[in-house]
Amino acid sequence: METTVTKKRGLAAIWALCPKRHVLLLVSAGLIALHLLTRGDRALMVFLSERLVRPLHRALGTLNAHVPFSMAELLLALFTLAVLGYIGVQIVGLLRKGERLKRLWRTLVTLAAAGLSVYALFCLLWGVYYYADDFAEKSGFENDAISVEELTSVTRFFAEKANEYADKVPRDENGLCASDREEILRRSPEVFAETEKKYPCLEGPPLAAKGILCSRMMSYLDFSGFFFPFTAEANVNTDMPVCDLAATVAHELSHQRGVAKEQEANFTAVLACLDCGDPDYCYSACLMAFTHLSNALYQADRAAWEEIRGSLSEDVLRDLRERQRYWSGFDTPVQTVSNTVYEGFLHSYDQTLGLKSYGACVDLLVNYYYRESVK
Repeated sequence: METTVTKKRGLAAIWALCPKRHVLLLVSAGLIALHLLTRGDRALMVFLSERLVRPLHRALGTLNAHVPFSMAELLLALFTLAVLGYIGVQIVGLLRKGERLKRLWRTLVTLAAAGLSVYALFCLLWGVYYYADDFAEKSGFENDAISVEELTSVTRFFAEKANEYADKVPRDENGLCASDREEILRRSPEVFAETEKKYPCLEGPPLAAKGILCSRMMSYLDFSGFFFPFTAEANVNTDMPVCDLAATVAHELSHQRGVAKEQEANFTAVLACLDCGDPDYCYSACLMAFTHLSNALYQADRAAWEEIRGSLSEDVLRDLRERQRYWSGFDTPVQTVSNTVYEGFLHSYDQTLGLKSYGACVDLLVNYYYRESVK
């Protein structure tokens, strides 16, 4: 009996050290557990995504569109500084003051509560999308198995399109794509105007993507863009080669319109870019599509891949080499860790292809563009 009383007093004493933070920690953990337990309920996930999250994202995106810079970048910077500052203050306190165990406990609970509360909100504002209806289901798009012949035909189609649009974009003295980055961002609200007529599930307010000031840092992390569900902003890396910028913008805008899966965001990005007819967007989309298709064709039919690769114009080849040169400069342990963490994140939401899901748009592209490729 004495042992039980002492134990209760001990737990009560620990709780009393920071009761509000304990409550936040437990509530956040409970919400995450609830999400894990209910995310297999398709009807609930559809309800949350369509009736709560998408309307909220439209409102947040419209509100933040009035801010000329990325609110996502600002919030991430402030949150990072706050966490680092808090840890620094607590370390100093642990070194200088007494009651070190109590201070250490408060510090750990505070950090855990902050992390879990952010993740719980993330589960609601983004995680539910992975378990609701995806683009193919909402649009009625049939994604059948493809043959090597069909893959070859569509790969050749996008190689020809890349050659065609390569002549329509501005180039610098070295022959590299020199499209205006700011103009690409300025025109981004128009990209989905035609596509959403064909696929109403992609409807959304005409919002612009935003360039990140710390884009160089994004490159070290191997990120070309990201959608931030807490502000509903599509954010892009403006330091990478400009030939890839427009397609990346469309990819992040796809996420903004509720397309969660990376392969579907790539596909809808290509679709929207070509539908809009803007040369910068069309060229960038053709490079994106060709890259994924040719990578698949390389594995399926090396001879066909060599023949189509050899048909690319020198302008296209220069841009592809520049892309390779740029990203190879960031092939560091930091990038490896970043990719490992993101791979784990994708797997945690049952995206079993992980980073390979970005290239899994091949089937979608072949199914949609095959008929056009054989005209």
